[in-house]
Amino acid sequence: MPFANLKVPADTLTPESKKKLQDAVTEAFVGIYGERARASTLVILDEVADGGWSLGGTILDANVLGRS
Repeated sequence: MPFANLKVPADTLTPESKKKLQDAVTEAFVGIYGERARASTLVILDEVADGGWSLGGTILDANVLGRS
């Protein structure tokens, strides 16, 4: 079963954009494995809370990401 777990900043995607992203990832797997992969491809979007991750020791939050 193809599996993708994507981490995105919380509250940055609309329901429509989440669906578009999940569909695009599914299509990427189908492009590699063929149509047989569609029914078993699992895509999970984890929304990471503000300040819940860091890059190079810098906490990423709305201020750093320019979303304030």
